[in-house]
Amino acid sequence: MRELTYYVATSLDGRIAAPDGDFSAFPMVGDHIDMIVRDWTDTLPGPAQAALGVTPPRSRFDAVVMGWNTYAAGFPHGVDDPYPHLDQVVVTRSHLDHAVPAGVRLTTDPVAEVQRLKAAPGVGVWLCGGGTLAGSVVDEIDRLVVKVNPVLLGDGPALVTAPYAARDFRLDRTQAFGSGVVVNEYVRDRG
Repeated sequence: MRELTYYVATSLDGRIAAPDGDFSAFPMVGDHIDMIVRDWTDTLPGPAQAALGVTPPRSRFDAVVMGWNTYAAGFPHGVDDPYPHLDQVVVTRSHLDHAVPAGVRLTTDPVAEVQRLKAAPGVGVWLCGGGTLAGSVVDEIDRLVVKVNPVLLGDGPALVTAPYAARDFRLDRTQAFGSGVVVNEYVRDRG
């Protein structure tokens, strides 16, 4: 069974973007970028992979689930197939009639879709964001990888937006970088 990994960048105060969805406050240069390119290549959008001359190994993920706003972030740049190397699922309730490329599937039921993906053979499923979508599938998350950036945003979408319920994770690994970014990997403690 595949794991669902919520791999996401956040500010020190748990915001995954500014109120308008912009995430340019997060450092895009530094030694943490080398780690992302080396260890998390599957999570790089197709245009970034092309610019960097890297080929995704599909060693961590072969599917990605994202909300409409995350998916649509590429539209201003002409990108409607952000992760062509992955099976792409976009959760939306209001854009079901939007034309999408062959490698992109729209759904209104994130829980059922995540459960289907987890049960199917494959490598892993990446929950790309955002926080509302993460909240809707929070009980399905097996691994949480949080890239904590050295900035306070004060407002913006939260890491997870869900009704209160304590959900336990245990720290599996931490990596600190000279850029100030700290990557914490947590595994769901279902015991």
